[in-house]
Amino acid sequence: MTTLLVIAKEPLPGRVKTRLTPPFTPAEAAALAEAALADTLSAVAATPATRRVLVLDGAPGPWLPPGFDVVPQCGGGLDERLAAAFACCDGPTLLIGMDTPQVTPALLDVDLTRCDAVLGPAEDGGFWALGLAEPDPRLLRGVPMSTPTTGAVQRDRLVDAGLRVRDLPPLRDVDTAADAEAVAALAPRGRFAARLAGLTAVTGR
Repeated sequence: MTTLLVIAKEPLPGRVKTRLTPPFTPAEAAALAEAALADTLSAVAATPATRRVLVLDGAPGPWLPPGFDVVPQCGGGLDERLAAAFACCDGPTLLIGMDTPQVTPALLDVDLTRCDAVLGPAEDGGFWALGLAEPDPRLLRGVPMSTPTTGAVQRDRLVDAGLRVRDLPPLRDVDTAADAEAVAALAPRGRFAARLAGLTAVTGR
């Protein structure tokens, strides 16, 4: 089976989901981030895996379910932090972030014995998931992150290394208020959708 990695920030006001402000306050944006992280971790917890690891910038909170190892993120850019996350793993490994609370165990249950890598493209041009049958940090270092071509560049890096790449379905990241509404509609029974509905009801947004 596979090691599942989640790379995340502690959901503190002013440190997460800053593109949600406005229309939301920093505290409200952090509450949405916490709900997104909780939904993501629940999906990971329900997925068959050899090991589940939260690679965290910050401290764990009550949103963390049992069964996860928690390791601190290293310093540096996002490419270096993702590379370091893979460096601590042996065997098939799948990494995701905290921005796709609509993710399901079915999407995460990937078979890395049938390919060398899997890549889940994000609608904004990035990627929401990256899986490697044999983790190699060099495949991530130097990939420009948070750009409209990040996913394409990362896929090219995998292909250029001679890997057989399988694409996962594209998902939408939660970056803006419009993203939040669209993602909540895709997973209406999740914590994220409930938190967004509660905030909307209170504020009238």
